[in-house]
Amino acid sequence: MKTIEVPVLVVGAGPAGLTATALLATYGVRTLTITKYAGTANSPRAHITNQRTMEVFRDLGIEERVRQVATPHALMSHCIWATSFAGTEIARLHAWGGSEQRQADYALASPSQMCNAPQHLMEPEILACARERGAEFLFNTELKQISQDANHVTAILQDRITGETIQVKALYAIGADGGASTVVPQCGFEMQGEMGLGAAVNCWLEVDLAQYCEQRPGTLYWMTQPGNNYWVGSGTYICVRPWNEWVLLFMYDPAEGEPDLSEEAVIRRARATIGDDSLPIKVKAVSKWQINHVAAKTMRKGRVFIAGDAAHRHPPANGLGTNTSIQDAFNLAWKLAHVIRGNADDALLDSYSAERQPVARKVVDRAMKSVRNMLPIAKALGFEPGQSEAQGWENVDELFSDTERGRERRHALQEAVELQNYQFNCHGVELGQFYESAAVVPDERPREPFTRDPELYYHPSSAPGSVVPHAWLEHHKQRVSTLDLVGHGRFTLLTGVGGEAWRGIAARVGKQLGIEIDVVSIGGPNCDAHDVYGTWQSLRDTTDAGAVLVRPDRFVCWRRQDCSTDAEHELSEAMRGILGLQSSGADRRQAA
Repeated sequence: MKTIEVPVLVVGAGPAGLTATALLATYGVRTLTITKYAGTANSPRAHITNQRTMEVFRDLGIEERVRQVATPHALMSHCIWATSFAGTEIARLHAWGGSEQRQADYALASPSQMCNAPQHLMEPEILACARERGAEFLFNTELKQISQDANHVTAILQDRITGETIQVKALYAIGADGGASTVVPQCGFEMQGEMGLGAAVNCWLEVDLAQYCEQRPGTLYWMTQPGNNYWVGSGTYICVRPWNEWVLLFMYDPAEGEPDLSEEAVIRRARATIGDDSLPIKVKAVSKWQINHVAAKTMRKGRVFIAGDAAHRHPPANGLGTNTSIQDAFNLAWKLAHVIRGNADDALLDSYSAERQPVARKVVDRAMKSVRNMLPIAKALGFEPGQSEAQGWENVDELFSDTERGRERRHALQEAVELQNYQFNCHGVELGQFYESAAVVPDERPREPFTRDPELYYHPSSAPGSVVPHAWLEHHKQRVSTLDLVGHGRFTLLTGVGGEAWRGIAARVGKQLGIEIDVVSIGGPNCDAHDVYGTWQSLRDTTDAGAVLVRPDRFVCWRRQDCSTDAEHELSEAMRGILGLQSSGADRRQAA
């Protein structure tokens, strides 16, 4: 049996596995990534790509490549509820920061725009990036067994075409093998939550709906036909390509039998929900799935880590699935690289679960809450089980009537639609992750209080545990973001006009630890980057002589108000704590 030895084995080539592979390859760490499938995703699946994820692609240098295959943010600006595309529009909501009131929030928060990048178009771009940087892949290769001891992870693989058995010995493994993970049960990961809370069907269609969409561009069109009230309506249309490629999603009750998924039945449903029988429809694929609400108790077991759907499974509400998966990889990859290169102790890897498991828990809970929050819309529409189509239309007529009952129902509908902001404009949930772990050194200053709803609105902060705030700067006569000056696998110390002493301090501390710490001054025209708008000064929350230490994943991990005589010792101790190394004091005591 052939044996392959590799520092990191990645099981699964979905968003989490591909991103982890691309990042590790960028950091110079050899990996072997396997998947039982012949290639990347063969259908749209997940699609909403938020700003934090686009920032990961920006760090990898593929942001523009992903944008080229995606629907741009400008065409995501609405959610529409209607009886059909050609029928009566019931309600409309500005989505994903599309309203005049929210556009500034999204623009101020990040240098990257969110977009609609379907999974089957996104994954090949990440794969190409990983291969360009030397990553190795085995497709059509299934994990059969995985185990670990104190020194290695051992995996038994099988080539699904030739039947060949391969053994892999790795220092670490990442289980990114989805909701039906092999890694999770074999390595003893425990999940908390509930499975099978609802059943759904995805129908991938080609049909040109431009005449019904161009005046109200959006990613999601919810069709609620009179005479059909199950869950949230007759079908949700998800834009894959504007405006001729779609996924028609509908829920069903397995207790009443499985739905007819023949091509004729799918086209019949599509015609009913479009409301225009003249349009040709092509069915590209049909698949079933279920609503789950689970997250792992921990995302690390010894030398094995889990990420993506292997670690957290939830409905597609809020569009957080792929985003959370890719951000898992961004958190983990730099830590593995530092440990494998000998720059950090294995203890650093404990911070992966400490930081990402609480995020996973919040994400699955938020997504499930958003699903439940759709029910008030169905209730406001007045559709009931057993209701005839004629009775349903009477309901619609009453909804828009000049009657007391009509006014009451319109008020209830408006409240129900406004509630959907917590699904479609939930900017704080998308961007506001805050980490607490040994890889973050808190300062004594309390976190700034939220001035607006923390789920709906993102509050930038330089407090340790937050993503470094975005501000536009001038750097070598180019417009750059603060986020462009950090990341890329390295630690960066951001200082100001009075912080020149930090360069020597960072160089000496870096030499002690065998690690490079970049120093970037931001302030006037004589600094590395010119804070021409004064935005960074208002966000950094330090003096000109202070410093903000940023990790490779762009999270602030230490902050100092000034540069006093003990600054070098404090930076050294902070870096040692983050990297899981003994303090310099402990080293001196052992030497004595």
